[in-house]
Amino acid sequence: MNPGPFFPLYGKDDLAPHSGEPKHPMRSPLPRRAALLGFAALAAAPGCTPLDAQAQAASPRLTVVPDFADLAATVLPAVVNIAVTGEQTTQIPPELKGTPFERYFRERRGNRQQVQGAGSGFIIDPSGYVVTNNHVVGSAARVVVSLQDGSEHPARVVGTDELTDLALLRIESRVPLTAVPWGSSPVRVGQWVLACGNPFGLGGTVTSGIVSARGREIGAGPFDDFIQTDAAINPGNSGGPLFNTAGEVIGINTAIYSPSGASAGIGFATPSDLAKGVIEQLRRDGRVERGWLGVAVQDIGAEGPRGRRGVQIQGVERNSPAARAGLRQGDIVNSLNGDRIETSRALIRTVAGIAPGQGVRLSITREGRAQDVNVQVGRRPAGTGTPQQ
Repeated sequence: MNPGPFFPLYGKDDLAPHSGEPKHPMRSPLPRRAALLGFAALAAAPGCTPLDAQAQAASPRLTVVPDFADLAATVLPAVVNIAVTGEQTTQIPPELKGTPFERYFRERRGNRQQVQGAGSGFIIDPSGYVVTNNHVVGSAARVVVSLQDGSEHPARVVGTDELTDLALLRIESRVPLTAVPWGSSPVRVGQWVLACGNPFGLGGTVTSGIVSARGREIGAGPFDDFIQTDAAINPGNSGGPLFNTAGEVIGINTAIYSPSGASAGIGFATPSDLAKGVIEQLRRDGRVERGWLGVAVQDIGAEGPRGRRGVQIQGVERNSPAARAGLRQGDIVNSLNGDRIETSRALIRTVAGIAPGQGVRLSITREGRAQDVNVQVGRRPAGTGTPQQ
């Protein structure tokens, strides 16, 4: 069942007396010792008395909301706007085919129509390398990157990766450009973040929020591991960076959950730990190569061997690495090179990170008997996704 619409991104206290109070309320005399203690506490308020320390220890620690002005001033010069121009084939509505309106439609609309789009990105190297989302550039015929100073630069698409929805661009500049560093994305739920981008084509915009959750799977692909944030992310923010308070990129804003198409406080960013490796491969080779076995897999729970979770092979593709190694339908994969495998997603991610041509050892259970199978990992074909591995 589809969980919902996911969109890629393109005071003082009132001291007045109550009306029922007497006009001149009686005041009870305050003992001298109590009055002196009260005065001493007020005088010591800027510091910390033993009583204050006990109260602080018993109450939750309060954190002052950060001021993002300095952070925004530092990172914004590295955040870019991306404008794309392309063409798409115009489909004739089925109800017009074979009618006199078909010719009229072809003459007025043509077979191809020019489309425009906008997104965001960020510079990771002063020489002009820009990271964005794959769905921002897609098959665009022309890509233009605009910097915060208003200058525009034609961009070349170095490479794209559909499975992680990442793309790398290159622009030329006579001077070194401002770049931002990668951070580590094992973030803490509740930590402050800053989202930057080009919402609705308005240009450089910052919004703040917190990390709402980690490891979100939204059905985008086999490598779903999104950071969820409540920082406002809108169409046009796609490809923009998500910063921690140190000014490091911990995520790439990719999608939102929204019934309206605008921010509803639920945005998703690809974690930097996943993105860094992909971007490095795109920069080096122009493409991403992933390991592949050629099996359809499914999770199993307590019905697995010894009541443990595992991954069952549902099918083996002909002439695939798995077929050549002798894997069969019904085999249960328990571990890979000695590391426990409990979910099909874990198997896909692990194998994908292995270089094609490298050998691995799968520990499986077949018809109740444990055995090891050696497999030479193949190259993942384009367009292969879950549950195929």
